[in-house]
Amino acid sequence: MFFLRINLQAFAGEKTEKATPKKRKKAREEGQVLQSREINSALILLFTFYVMRLMGSYYYRNITVFTKNIFLGMKNSENLFTANEIHKLFILTVILLGKMVVPIVGTAFVVGLICSYMQVGILFTTKSLFPKFSRINPINGFKKFFSLKPLIEFFKSLVKLSAVGYITFSYVMKQSKNMINILDMDILQIVGYLGNITVNIGLRAAIVLIILAILDYYYQKWEYEKDLRMSKQEIKEEYKQTEGDPQVRSKIKEKQRQMSMSRMMQDVPKADVIITNPTHYAVAIRYDSKLEDAPVVLAKGKDLIAQKIKEVAKENNVIIIENKMLARGIYFAVDIGDYIPPDLYQAVAEVLAYVYRIKNIY
Repeated sequence: MFFLRINLQAFAGEKTEKATPKKRKKAREEGQVLQSREINSALILLFTFYVMRLMGSYYYRNITVFTKNIFLGMKNSENLFTANEIHKLFILTVILLGKMVVPIVGTAFVVGLICSYMQVGILFTTKSLFPKFSRINPINGFKKFFSLKPLIEFFKSLVKLSAVGYITFSYVMKQSKNMINILDMDILQIVGYLGNITVNIGLRAAIVLIILAILDYYYQKWEYEKDLRMSKQEIKEEYKQTEGDPQVRSKIKEKQRQMSMSRMMQDVPKADVIITNPTHYAVAIRYDSKLEDAPVVLAKGKDLIAQKIKEVAKENNVIIIENKMLARGIYFAVDIGDYIPPDLYQAVAEVLAYVYRIKNIY
């Protein structure tokens, strides 16, 4: 008979668990965030060409003025190639390029900034600037070379190139009948006509690229989550480190204390009587013969907590009785939620009897 031995430790290192908040925070601090650059590129392309369409008349007007200035300068052929004329031509060219380029560059910058903020938020980190030796490790590089990631990136580039090529080809073919009219156009009309074709192709390509970018975003999200996955052992180690942190333990205890205090104060209105020191101790007692075999302590406190118990009691018309010895005895001998011990039955019974008489009077 053959026995199959399975080493369960081999599965301990498999990254099958979702990343913890601590792991996600650390990854973000190191610059490892979920972001699709395809979305940035596609939206920048869309808005850039859209701005070009909106400002078509603006571009046409500036090109017209520039061309007129060039031809006016050419009328005086004697001074055409002088240093002064060349300088003027250079200045006019720089001004034209500025007027043409600034709106496009400004649009691309603003859209890119907004896209990055929508995906990543505000993130300042210098850790990604420092070199990681694991990145230049030849073994890791060899693994990446034979991984699926380069193939996927190549496939994405091929799809984008094919989509843009098809859009360009199909649109140019539709306009081919009208292109013969270029022969009857002047230079400015040709520039405007070709510019309009370019913008229309750009807008159509941008819309298709946005659809591809959305698909890429979900792929990047899957890849990001896969890279952040943790093994069960890593989660255990992180838990040990977190629980071992004195500050974390202190915060947990403080949170537990606040929750316990809140629950205790909610029970004060249910009490039959508050027995006080009167300034240092306060104990809330309830006795329901149908539910309990003996009086039970609903809340207790010292100093500020005692004052808070009395304030809540007054707000809810719970009777407050001063009995120094009994208040101290119950405070030190009985925990919250426990019954009064037999040796205090007589004293507590007398207080409850007094309270019931007062309630019957009123």
